[in-house]
Amino acid sequence: MRQGIAEKRKIPGPRERLRGREAILEVLARAADDSGFLAQLANNPGEALKGYYTLTPDELAALVSGDIEKIERWVGKLDKQLATWLWCRLSQEKW
Repeated sequence: MRQGIAEKRKIPGPRERLRGREAILEVLARAADDSGFLAQLANNPGEALKGYYTLTPDELAALVSGDIEKIERWVGKLDKQLATWLWCRLSQEKW
């Protein structure tokens, strides 16, 4: 039986939310500590993030766009170091 266009979105459970939170924090920490990774995120975020397979499409989109508000809603308030990538992305104005 084919699924309709408006199929129901699965609501992530606690385990999935925890994995997503950990992956987001890992990406942000790596971007703050690794200038090569930061440059790769700036130039080709899809390629830079392809190994982070636990990130949902929404999480990937938020990281790629630098959506600080959404990310902080998921992981809590970010310190200056963890917010490095997001501020860099916003300053690039790549929308």
